Amino acid sequence: MAASYEARRFGVRSAMASVTARRKCPDLVFVTPRFDVYKAVSQHIRTIFAEYTPLIEPLSLDEAYLDVTENLKGIASATVIAEAIRARIREQTGLTASAGVSYNKFLAKLASDHRKPDGLFVITPRTGPGFIEELPVGRFHGVGPATEAKMKRLGIGTGADLRAKPLGFLEEQFGKAGPYYYAIARGIDHRPVRADRTRKSVGAENTFTRDLMEFEAMKAEMQPLLDKIWHYCERSGVRGRTVTLKVKYADFQIITRSRSLSEGVATRAGLEHVSLALLSGVMPVPKGVRLLGVSLSTLSAGQSAEDPQLALMLADPLFDAS
Repeated sequence: MAASYEARRFGVRSAMASVTARRKCPDLVFVTPRFDVYKAVSQHIRTIFAEYTPLIEPLSLDEAYLDVTENLKGIASATVIAEAIRARIREQTGLTASAGVSYNKFLAKLASDHRKPDGLFVITPRTGPGFIEELPVGRFHGVGPATEAKMKRLGIGTGADLRAKPLGFLEEQFGKAGPYYYAIARGIDHRPVRADRTRKSVGAENTFTRDLMEFEAMKAEMQPLLDKIWHYCERSGVRGRTVTLKVKYADFQIITRSRSLSEGVATRAGLEHVSLALLSGVMPVPKGVRLLGVSLSTLSAGQSAEDPQLALMLADPLFDAS
C-alpha cells in the first residue's frame, strides 16, 4: 500500500508484494490501514485548502493541485500561500506536507517530489528549463518504467536528451504521447486545474500471500474486492458498463479480460456474475496467481460520477502558481 521513508531505505516501495518487502527488510512492521481516518483527515485538510482557493483538483487521497492565481486571501505570492498552508496542516493535524510551486501542473508536480518529506521547492520560469534538462526522464510525471526503458534504448536519458528529439521522431516512437513529451521537455503544460475532475473508473485489487490455482479460492478472494467497488457505486450513485478482470501470475505476467454490457451493471450480484464469468474464461490457470483485480469503467454519464472521497493531501500538496 505505502512505504515509510525508513522502509524505503531498504528498497521497499509502494505497491510491492508483502513477501518481497519482508525479504528486503526482515524487521519490517506492517500496520493495518485505517481508511476512514485517512478520509476524515483528508477532508479536514481540504477545508484548509478551500480557505485559499476554490480551484482544487484532487489526484489521490494525499495529493491535489491548487490554482492560487486569484486566491481568496489576496496574497500575491504562491510561495507564501504554500508556506501558510503547510503551517496550518502541521498546526491542525500534526502532519508534515511537501509542496511544489510552479507556473504549470507538470512542473508543480516535479517540484513537490523534489524536497520530500516536509519540503517546499519552487520552479520559476527562469529556472524551469535548466531544472528539466538535468532531470532523468524516469522522474517525469507520465513516464512509467516501460516508457523510461524505451527512451533509454533510444538514447533519451535526461530532459535535455528528450528536448533534442524532434516532434516527428517522438510521434513516430510514442504515438499520441509524442506531443506531450515534446511539450514537457520544454516546460510547456497548458492543462488547467480542474475542480470538477470526474472519475473514469473504480477498481480494487489484492496481492496474495500464497499463489492461487483453484477457482473457488480465487472466487473467495474476489468477494472483498467486489464489496469495495459496489460500496463506492452505492455511495456515489454511479454505474459502469465495462467490467475488467486483472490477473497477475507468480512470474509477474499480467493479463486482463474485459466485458462491456449494453447497460450499466445494476446490482452487486450482476457485478459478481460478470467478474466470475471473466475468471472462468482464464481457467484452468497455467501457473499460480499472485494478484487479482476487478474494475468497473464506462461510468454512467447521467449520474454523479465525481469521486465523493474529495481526496486531499496528507503529505504531498502541489500548488499551481500559473
